Amino acid sequence: MTSKNTFITLGASNHTEKEREADDFYATSPIGTFALLKKEAFNKKIWEPACGSGHISNVLLSKGYEVFSTDLFDRGYGFHGLDFLGDEAKGYAGKYDIITNPPYKYAEQFCLRAIELCSHKVAMLMRILFLEGIQRYNNLFSVFPPTKVYIFSFRLQNAKNGEFKKYEKTGSAQGYAWYIWEKGYTGKTELCWMEPQLKSNYLD
Repeated sequence: MTSKNTFITLGASNHTEKEREADDFYATSPIGTFALLKKEAFNKKIWEPACGSGHISNVLLSKGYEVFSTDLFDRGYGFHGLDFLGDEAKGYAGKYDIITNPPYKYAEQFCLRAIELCSHKVAMLMRILFLEGIQRYNNLFSVFPPTKVYIFSFRLQNAKNGEFKKYEKTGSAQGYAWYIWEKGYTGKTELCWMEPQLKSNYLD
């Protein structure tokens, strides 16, 4: 019998839409994408496969990128109904660099699929704690080492269901980082910082 762990290891989609709850959605603060683009350049065509309400896509568009925005759920932005972990997504292989804030429950599978499908580069916004874990090391980091991990020196305020005003006064309990992969890279991972002034420059 094939175990659930086998599907997870392969990055396969063995979950139902009911299991992938629609509220597993944390909108990305524009500061996060602004900071990324200050550090990294990407191919002109970008795929945002968990676009939500367009918080990452809109920053990319404002900087001149062509963005293919998709999501499994309809949040009023982009094309909905496309499962990034399903077979349909394979039809877009090699056409785009991929930038997203993946659903936390399926972050590892998203990383593996993005590395498989990207044209050159992947950027994933995830918790710093994503670096931990023996299984994750064996399945992902030891096989596909990131080129760089950019840790935010300040707390990035991402908002559940895009409700930023609700979280303005409470702040964020999570530390975040951008994880960068380049197709075919097998070297060492460089640890970098998102400096405090990036936040100041954005707010100015």
